[in-house]
Amino acid sequence: MAPRGVWCVLLTCLFYTSSADKDFFTSIGQMTDLLYTEKDLVTSLKDYIRAEESKLEQVKKWAQKLDVLSATATQDPEGFLGHPVNAFKLMKRLNTEWGELESLVLKDMSDGFISNLTIQRQYFPNDDDQTGAAKALMRLQDTYRLDTQTISTGELPGTNTDVTMSPMTVEDCFELGKIAYSDADYYHTELWMEQALKQLDGGEESSVDMVTILDYLSYSIYQQGELERALDYTKRLLKLDSAHQRANGNLKYFEYQLAKQKKVEAEEGLKEKEKREREKREASEKKGRPADYLPERRKYEQLCRGEGIKMTPRRQSRMFCRYSDNNRHPLYVLGPVKQEDEWDRPRIIRYHDVLSNSEIEKVKELAKPRLRRATVHDPQTGKLTTAHYRVSKSAWLTAYEDPVVDKINQRIEDITGLNVKTAEELQVANYGVGGQYEPHFDFGRKDEPDAFKELGTGNRIATWLIYMSDVPSGGATVFTDVGAAVWPKKGSAVFWYNLFPSGEGDYSTRHAACPVLVGNKWVSNKWIHERGQEFRRRCTLDESD
Repeated sequence: MAPRGVWCVLLTCLFYTSSADKDFFTSIGQMTDLLYTEKDLVTSLKDYIRAEESKLEQVKKWAQKLDVLSATATQDPEGFLGHPVNAFKLMKRLNTEWGELESLVLKDMSDGFISNLTIQRQYFPNDDDQTGAAKALMRLQDTYRLDTQTISTGELPGTNTDVTMSPMTVEDCFELGKIAYSDADYYHTELWMEQALKQLDGGEESSVDMVTILDYLSYSIYQQGELERALDYTKRLLKLDSAHQRANGNLKYFEYQLAKQKKVEAEEGLKEKEKREREKREASEKKGRPADYLPERRKYEQLCRGEGIKMTPRRQSRMFCRYSDNNRHPLYVLGPVKQEDEWDRPRIIRYHDVLSNSEIEKVKELAKPRLRRATVHDPQTGKLTTAHYRVSKSAWLTAYEDPVVDKINQRIEDITGLNVKTAEELQVANYGVGGQYEPHFDFGRKDEPDAFKELGTGNRIATWLIYMSDVPSGGATVFTDVGAAVWPKKGSAVFWYNLFPSGEGDYSTRHAACPVLVGNKWVSNKWIHERGQEFRRRCTLDESD
């Protein structure tokens, strides 16, 4: 075995946490690098194991040889040492060979592994990354109405059967429950502690004991007002550990509160009973909702699940697919673009095959080294800041960096007919675990007069959004006000106006990026501004134009 000090260093390295906020969980694209880092570490660890095994094999052979020799020698010590060669070899062994063996045993075989680990650990995720990934799983659970068993086994909708997935262990479920508990999220604490308990009851071996799980479970259920269930779990805990101090205290308290509750229920009249039942139903419906839950959130989640508003046949009949040459633009007369109506009001148009695979890969290649946590405009300060409701990383690409970027910008101008010289740079975004962007407007509202003041190009008149990957499950762009949902399709782009021809904001364009359930979502977008469009999209007071 390696010396004790070596393992202390090894464990210190393994659990080293950088103080820097790396936000790995916000970009699947950057997380792929971690897989290669881990693969390199595993190779290094195997080399270390082989070195240790080789050393132990040498020690083992030495021990076996001496075991046979000493067994023979001690049968007749004087006779054995009476032979001068045996006497010489004994002196040599004790003076030289045992010293060499000592050096071999003390030789540290972990230097290469520890050195590699020390170099790589600066790129390790930290506590914030682990917590962010855990909360992302819970967000996916709520948005797509998944039960803990489905998540634990990895059998998610859209999962590629060719992709290897290791099921979640009791420790994994317990860790999710603990993270929820530390956030006073007792709803998810209950769900994940119950899953951990279920897997333990199913015979799975774990370093987490059942008493600890039951302790968390009973308290989280109590915090949600379910006294009887909390009491049942407490009794089950005490059967396993009758001396558990907190559980014994909780048992008395829960029994007292339950008796008190039943007494009140027995004395109350019909109206009070109806009121209490109504409050119970309302509490049950709200269970699991965050404190800041708004009606829009419910609509947003429904749209993400594909439960959007269905157009009437009459409205649907006005939606078309067509070949567009953008008013006989020279580039598109012989090779028109494929245009599809996604929605009528606001008018959302999808353009198919606007980016080739090689262009997409080039854009990703340029963006990946520069991906940083995506920011939003703070209406209070007017500055950019990160937000929990936008989980992705983004990078900005300028036209002069690469001919491909310049070509994409020109293509956007040719297809839309709008001037992109005053537009913002091409933004590339990659979504992380459960990556999303909750409902928002792209344009600056009247209560945000300084939103784009520093650009000097007016408000965002239109949005051009390119899907650079297919997403097996989740990841739709949804418009919460009108009930529209647009699903990612690699190489296509969607376009809509954020402002009416009058310059007023179109509030029906409020939209969101749904959490990515399975897959890796890459998008790029171009926010086109008002300046430069004066003769391309003329102003009018008629908002229906």
